[in-house]
Amino acid sequence: MRRLYSTFAGGWPGTGLLLMRLVVGSTLVVRASLRLWSDPPPMNVTIPAVLLMAAGVLLIAGLWTPIVGTSIALIEIWKMFAVSGDKWLWLLLGTAGAALAMLGPGLFSIDARLFGWRRIEAPPHKSNL
Repeated sequence: MRRLYSTFAGGWPGTGLLLMRLVVGSTLVVRASLRLWSDPPPMNVTIPAVLLMAAGVLLIAGLWTPIVGTSIALIEIWKMFAVSGDKWLWLLLGTAGAALAMLGPGLFSIDARLFGWRRIEAPPHKSNL
């Protein structure tokens, strides 16, 4: 993960990435849960809905963001071609997922805590004088 991102953005850019993750992740969770708890959906809708719900939860937490963002983009592109519905929303969610995969999760994420750079300070050198 550290090789993908030289730094995990903090400050205003990190807050923007957090906001983007929260909006995209919560949209995925809500739409997938509405799809799953309606009448029994067909399998071509159930499997992507379960995957997108899990991806939304991981995206909100900021865990495995490059993998999750890429999978969101691929699933949403597949839905644009294979399923009838709101193609503009799927394009928007797919683009946001791809952007998060490329930009990273930001400083306020589990990825930054697990894989971010750590500062190690050595104790002062004692002289024998």
